[in-house]
Amino acid sequence: MNTVDTELARLSVNQMTVRRLGLPELTDACARSGVPGVGLWREPVRSYGVEATAKLVRDAGLTVTTLCRGGFLTAAEAGPRAAARADNRRAIEEAAALGTQVLVLVSGGLPPGSQDLPAARERVADALAELGPYAREHGVRLAVEPLHPMYASDRCVVSTLTQALDLAERFPADQVGVVVDTYHVWWDDRAPRQIARAGAAGRLHAFQLADWTTPLPEGALNGRGQLGDGAIDLRAWRRHVDAAGYTGPIEVELFNEKLWARDGREVLAETVERFRSHVAG
Repeated sequence: MNTVDTELARLSVNQMTVRRLGLPELTDACARSGVPGVGLWREPVRSYGVEATAKLVRDAGLTVTTLCRGGFLTAAEAGPRAAARADNRRAIEEAAALGTQVLVLVSGGLPPGSQDLPAARERVADALAELGPYAREHGVRLAVEPLHPMYASDRCVVSTLTQALDLAERFPADQVGVVVDTYHVWWDDRAPRQIARAGAAGRLHAFQLADWTTPLPEGALNGRGQLGDGAIDLRAWRRHVDAAGYTGPIEVELFNEKLWARDGREVLAETVERFRSHVAG
């Protein structure tokens, strides 16, 4: 009889961490490594087929912990706004088909020529008012992810957990909550209090890990460090979410060109060992 590895019981490996592995290789490697969860991305899932992916994950005995990503809801013009909402409804349907309750939302950056962050955030709220009930109908929760402030202009106008919760709390907790990603919030001394706030309200929908290493690469997007390589006390952040009552998956999501250049199974094995050393326990 196989015994459950309690240290890995909550571990999920996001598909982007081992980008070179196709879906069959990813699910096989996770199953063989004792990793019970996977976080998936829409583009490779749609290429493989949503239903085919769902079956692949089920047959491997895995759970889809999150689907990335929805969002990009800040367009000022009516046509692009309608198109973005339609795409997010499709994302909700895909999440439901995959069996995950969490669709991660990256809000979107400033529209071209705009300098109005409050207005952009308000358009995100307007979209959530429409998308939240649709998500609930499909058994999916929308999880607003604040990104580091360096992404505010072009990728995400929601930069802190405070801002994310201020948005989420306009809507029922079973519709809209937040993601805590260590890469994006580790610098913010208000974040631990906001994690407690999210937990008390039932809005802590996902917890993701990546380390912060410098210097950042050009463009900064793919600079997430392997666990234990950088400045973040990952176990301390694990304690924060645990204290807030979060008992869900702990998902490792790394965007890193050097990791992507390596064999994906090797990176997965390393990630498991880093999780044991820097997060578990």
